[in-house]
Formats: sequence, C-alpha cells, structure tokens
Amino acid sequence: MTLRARPGGRILARVGGRTEFGSPQTLAVAFRKGDWLAVRSPELGNDQLGWVRAAPLQLLRRPAELEVDLSRRELFLRDESGIERRISVAIGAPDTPTPTGDYYVTDKLAGADFGSYYGCCILALSGRQPNLPQGWSGGDRLAIHGSPTPTWGQAVSNGCFHASEADLRYLMKTVPLGTSVEIHA
Repeated sequence: MTLRARPGGRILARVGGRTEFGSPQTLAVAFRKGDWLAVRSPELGNDQLGWVRAAPLQLLRRPAELEVDLSRRELFLRDESGIERRISVAIGAPDTPTPTGDYYVTDKLAGADFGSYYGCCILALSGRQPNLPQGWSGGDRLAIHGSPTPTWGQAVSNGCFHASEADLRYLMKTVPLGTSVEIHA
C-alpha cells in the first residue's frame, strides 16, 4: 500500500500487509476526503499523516480507545459507556519523556520473545520515541509493556508505558489492533 503526501500526491512510504513485528498491517484513519483517507502509520513518524485510497481497504470500527494522562500517570481504557478500566503506568523519565500525540495499537506481542524485562505482554504503538538515550539499541517504537520491578506511577522509562502483569493481560484480551491511543500532558 502506498502512503501519499496528499490525495494523488507524491509517495511518502510504502507499507506491506504485515508490520515489522509480523502482525497484520493496520492503519488508523484520521479523516476522510472523498475517495481518500488520511491515515497514521509508524512509517510516517509521530505527527505526519499519509493518504490512501479508501476503496481497497477494509474499514473497521474500534469501540474502545486508550487515553494516557502523563500528568496523572494513568492509562484509561474507554468504551462507548465510559471508562472501563484505569491503569497506573510508568512514563518516560525527564530526559526521555514520552511524546504526546495520537497513535494506535499496531501489534500485540509475547514479552518473552523480546526479553524478560518486558513482562508477559507488549502492546506496540505506532508512535516513535525521538528522545532516546545515547547508546540505546532497543528500537524507537513506543509500547505498553511490563517491567522487572514495579515502576507504575513513576517517570522512569525511555518513553514507554510500564504496567502490571494483570493489567497487561487484560489489555491483551480486550484491546484489538487499530485501537486509538491518545497521549497528553
């Protein structure tokens, strides 16, 4: 699939049928303009939208959404009836702050495949961390994952969110790929 700068415009990126982690490719629709959709993708960075034709795509509605309030260090899972669950999370440390913005869940992964320090589960997000520490080799994708020690409610991560195993397992069962994630101060 080709992501363009505007409807019919220059090519910004191409995305395949699978993410870099092997999940089915999902794009988040920001808005529609005629036969075109403005979408978010990890291939474009945090603030850029790409345009794709709507016709070949399967559009799915996601009834749940995630909101992260950095000042409260809480993640909220909302559905059509309101807040379903509040989760205390660790956020980015002062020198590696979690970037604000609108993102979405791209992958649901087994933490053990990436290292025991990620806990049971990882929900990879479309956002990227522009403020990584020097020498960091763990990638730049934002995620919700575990921690080897309880860090919830603290500002200690490299930009990701740390949550408890019970909360991670709940999110893995409840949150589908493509679920929107709003991160604000």
